[in-house]
Amino acid sequence: QVQLVESGGGSVQAGGSLRLSCVASGVAHSGGCMAWFRRAPGKERVGVAAFYHDRSTRYADSVQGRFTISLDNAKNTLYPQMNSLKPEDSALYYCAGTSVPLTGSRGLSPNYYENWGRGTQVTVSS
Repeated sequence: QVQLVESGGGSVQAGGSLRLSCVASGVAHSGGCMAWFRRAPGKERVGVAAFYHDRSTRYADSVQGRFTISLDNAKNTLYPQMNSLKPEDSALYYCAGTSVPLTGSRGLSPNYYENWGRGTQVTVSS
């Protein structure tokens, strides 16, 4: 059974940092792609950062330079280090994975992922 479990969410003041974790079990995404998405209240789910099979990364413009995504293959755990957080980063953050070796902008599109976690809430206060 495939499971993605996120943790590390919480409340932080603007300018602060958080590190989320996503542990994947029942599946290995090392040949495919894993990513973080977020959904703010009243808005659609959008891609934040993706980690590709060749270990390259891709970021949404809104988080470029502030977020860093990494994957620990031994632990099957995906991390985003989120720095210089802003109130507009407040959202429910989801981890997603696929065994398909996505390329380009597809890595940040939710349409190409079949495995999803339940999300962890991040709240940034001004």
